[in-house]
Amino acid sequence: MPASALMNVMIGAARKAGRSLARDFGEVEQLQVSIKGPGNFVSAADHKAEEIIYRELSKARPGYSFLMEERGEVAGDDKSHRWIVDPLDGTTNFLHGVPLFAISIGLEREGQLVAGLVYNPISDELFAAEKGKGAYLNDRRRLRVAVRKKLADALVTTGIPHLGRPGHVAFNREIKEIIKHVAGVRRTGSAALDLAWVAAGRFDAYWERGIKPWDMAAGIVLVREAGGAVSDLKGGAEMLERDEVLATNSTLQKDFLPLLAPERAGA
Repeated sequence: MPASALMNVMIGAARKAGRSLARDFGEVEQLQVSIKGPGNFVSAADHKAEEIIYRELSKARPGYSFLMEERGEVAGDDKSHRWIVDPLDGTTNFLHGVPLFAISIGLEREGQLVAGLVYNPISDELFAAEKGKGAYLNDRRRLRVAVRKKLADALVTTGIPHLGRPGHVAFNREIKEIIKHVAGVRRTGSAALDLAWVAAGRFDAYWERGIKPWDMAAGIVLVREAGGAVSDLKGGAEMLERDEVLATNSTLQKDFLPLLAPERAGA
């Protein structure tokens, strides 16, 4: 499906930032063996990619507001539109030379998510969706969520709270319950890719607590436009407000939500 003018703006910004990240990613292996390590370099790569995206989107749509991982809130004259951007989702993977990371760009209009793009510059997979127009991979393949109806057949993915992050006790309760019911659990290290892969039918479900709007805004649009169901972990629509998400198909959602209830997970 030909991309709209809006999506072409988003794709152009993502691909330009992606080229920058791909060049920097090529340096990570050498940096791994240095005394300082790659930490400062990765931070610079992250900021550079964000600057490219900010510049490109601002030039194409002057006045739009921004919510970005590094810059935070940037108020524009146009209060009805807001870009929600993560220039490098999967920073730890990037730092370790693991090619699972992505650029995530979402657009909010009047408080509603209307467009999303997730781009892995290493695999050159670009997942894009606009409200009411469907979701596509590289402008060619229409995306649809998987149609599995049984948790026992489902391959699911999640994020695992690590050092310095809250939620360890809650996660341990949840995973203890969920592994009893599903075919397998994976962890990619990138929320944006997790959501994109649910939209593509590669994963049957994804859930996570403690993630931010820039991690999931674009992916929410992708899953919805691929025919999936997206909610917070109570089944509501406050994903961005509650910093949590469940993405799957409507059949599995009904079975998945009870497993995330604290009283069930604590049993």
